[in-house]
Amino acid sequence: MSDPIINRVAESGLITLNPEDYFPKGETALFDLKDHLFMGLILKEKDFREALKNIDWAVYQHKNVALFCSADAIIPVWAWMLVASYLQPVAKEIVMGDEKELHKQLFLKNLSAININELADKRVVIKGCGETPVGDYVYMEITKMIRPVVKSIMYGEPCSTVPVFKKAR
Repeated sequence: MSDPIINRVAESGLITLNPEDYFPKGETALFDLKDHLFMGLILKEKDFREALKNIDWAVYQHKNVALFCSADAIIPVWAWMLVASYLQPVAKEIVMGDEKELHKQLFLKNLSAININELADKRVVIKGCGETPVGDYVYMEITKMIRPVVKSIMYGEPCSTVPVFKKAR
């Protein structure tokens, strides 16, 4: 009889952390202040407030909203605050910035849910080469978060890793 097949990767004690598990989910929407400016350039307070009152805010219900202004206009601080005050009761999340910034902020928020205490003194592999493109900033943020508590950090797949960090003895 032949010897049983042993999965050395499974027995290695490595913990795999997959960044794709924290990929932002949910619908997104964009809110461009330019659409509510006089001639697309000037904020007239009375007109701006009236325009906001007439918006059907339900279209932002349970969505992640990127709040930005695509025009090269001077937007007073209170205008951002006013729009946020309308969006807050209906939107899932609101981020000041474009869609890319929204995605980044949502990703970082999801990463903050990682319980680093569960990784204390563990050997961690941060999975790479996934099916969903993950920004380089995600790998950097995970490394910053877990480095203080883990025994080691590797990048790649459990069968083929690149060492990143190893705690001194």
